[in-house]
Amino acid sequence: MAFATRHFVRSASSASATAAAKKLIVKHVAVIGGGLMGAGIAQVAAVTGHTVVLVDQTDEILKNSKKGIEDSLKRVAKKMFTDKPEAGAQFIEKTLKNLTVSTDPVAVIHSTDLVIEAIVENLQVKNDLFKTLDKFAPEHTIFASNTSSLQITDIANSTTRQDRFGGLHFFNPVPMMKLVEVVKTPMTSQKTFESLVEFTKALGKNPVSCKDTPGFVVNRLLVPYLMEAVRLYERGWHSLEPNNPLFAPSPLLNKLVEEKKMGKKTGEGFYKYK
Repeated sequence: MAFATRHFVRSASSASATAAAKKLIVKHVAVIGGGLMGAGIAQVAAVTGHTVVLVDQTDEILKNSKKGIEDSLKRVAKKMFTDKPEAGAQFIEKTLKNLTVSTDPVAVIHSTDLVIEAIVENLQVKNDLFKTLDKFAPEHTIFASNTSSLQITDIANSTTRQDRFGGLHFFNPVPMMKLVEVVKTPMTSQKTFESLVEFTKALGKNPVSCKDTPGFVVNRLLVPYLMEAVRLYERGWHSLEPNNPLFAPSPLLNKLVEEKKMGKKTGEGFYKYK
């Protein structure tokens, strides 16, 4: 009997360890932030059959977010079902059934497999959010940030689930852009990382593995390129300044930011967009 009991315990422990090592299949997703990026992430997740809750601070924001998603889906349906308008309408209806909205993140994460944060690029605000969600989310729930510039480790440290925390950096416009940077911190478990990669693939995206360094891969390459273009403009495209560091702040760029001239999304930047 003792042998049988020991054998059962070892078998049960092995089974438990095997189950723990398996990737989490993400079915239920909460996206925090109804802006351009958050709405785009919610859209592609809903299109691919995931149950999605999109969360933001006010009903008005969410109303605009949902309208933007519906308009985007209409454009997608028009291309996908050119000669089949009824199929296009069914596609839109089916997708929207997978999507709900809420202004209460705590109330909607009780059955969530994955929380994706896409709010303002402010470390303290992100930390406050995740610190609260960490208290109410199920143990298995994975947290991810869509930050493009902050280190994931600095955000993950606001929680008690650093092993279940990673980065999912999507690119704009999310429904069109295939690349997603999947960021693994030194504390992110392999199981979590693989779950995030599989989720990304399920969305029809192309994941690329990234270390938790500022700018990850794309922006780390892009920012020096953009900054050098700004400097070329500042110096009239003719005089060389070889001693300028690539990441040195640009007075012109800072001025545009202060004037809220952010490019296409505000209607004016280096150019005026109609």
